[in-house]
Amino acid sequence: MGRLEDAGLTTGDVVAVALPPGRDWLEIVTEVWEAGAALFPVDVRVPEPESTTLVRSAKPTVVLSPNGWERTDDGEPADRGVALIVSTSGTAGPPKLAQFARSAVDAAVAASALALEATPRDPWLSCLPLAHVGGLLVLLRAVLLGAPVVVHQGFDVPAFAAERTATFTSLVPTMLARLLDAGVGLSRYRAILIGGARLPDELARRARAEGAHVVGTYGLTESFGGVIYDGRPLPGVEMRIDADGGIELHGPTLMLGYRFDVEGSRRAFTDDGWLRPGDAGEIDQDGRLHVIGRFDDRINTGGEKVWPEDVENALRRHPKVRDVGVSGRLDPEWGERVVAFVVPVDPTDPPTLEELRDAAARSLPRYRAPRELVLVQELPRTGSGKLRRVALPGEPGEGE
Repeated sequence: MGRLEDAGLTTGDVVAVALPPGRDWLEIVTEVWEAGAALFPVDVRVPEPESTTLVRSAKPTVVLSPNGWERTDDGEPADRGVALIVSTSGTAGPPKLAQFARSAVDAAVAASALALEATPRDPWLSCLPLAHVGGLLVLLRAVLLGAPVVVHQGFDVPAFAAERTATFTSLVPTMLARLLDAGVGLSRYRAILIGGARLPDELARRARAEGAHVVGTYGLTESFGGVIYDGRPLPGVEMRIDADGGIELHGPTLMLGYRFDVEGSRRAFTDDGWLRPGDAGEIDQDGRLHVIGRFDDRINTGGEKVWPEDVENALRRHPKVRDVGVSGRLDPEWGERVVAFVVPVDPTDPPTLEELRDAAARSLPRYRAPRELVLVQELPRTGSGKLRRVALPGEPGEGE
């Protein structure tokens, strides 16, 4: 064990960094890349068995932990040209390991700065996990642009409220909602990037009414985070819709492929090199992208297609709903039925199924309204705020 600078890093090394957020990361990233090695951030918040499994699957050659660095016995070198390896969120299955060239990292940071008109003098606040692209991108603005970055150990409402220097930050929708609920003033930020999950329309309106300059972003780990800002692609990024309504992306920030997964890498791209995120969308006449939902999440009920996020947006407007997730369950009559998993504002006075059906029907066709209600204390989400639909409770709730 010892300091990373004593590890003798060389080209091809894969350095798994299992450390809590902090300014030490700036020096670590610089040392790794100056040696020609690849950085692999590890989420230290997850249970140890989960993080251990992830590290083993990545097969790093060096592991850096609070105890120092250690060379592994079964590590495998990075593919040629790989500077960064990032684990996907794993919302639809086991996490994958997306690999990026240094040029993709540079392009992502530069394009975002150009779109936001952010200079190297503008301070950023980092409060997202550094193992995910959204949090890592904030830190990399210090590494690559020299921008001042304040690094918090994690997201904490009082700590966020006390911050007075930053003018840019990145959040996920649940964090934004908590800040608004706490009455934290956000108007001093020149931009608050919202990613990790789709920004609900009602939450966006609420934030903007409070003077917050929120920017809804679209992207995924494989595109190195949000590459579409408020529906428009960043400089150098292209988007299109395929014949089935699927979104496709092209540009300099895309991953090289997945580590140890040749077939998965092939399926992730079209024959002409466009990334397939797996989401349905539309591009309007003004050239703005509108995301409809993930194909894997689409519910087929009585022959009608229902997108869960449309239903969630409608149900969030109900005053008794604090949080909501929607999924499909097998149904002998309808094929699938729409199920609403609701965190009530007041557990002693939750909404009824009929109240939710009426709320949904105000903006959606009646067939999209939930046919079953399950009350829960909280919804399963990833560290980046994405709803893990596959982890929603399986017990039947109140039905029609």
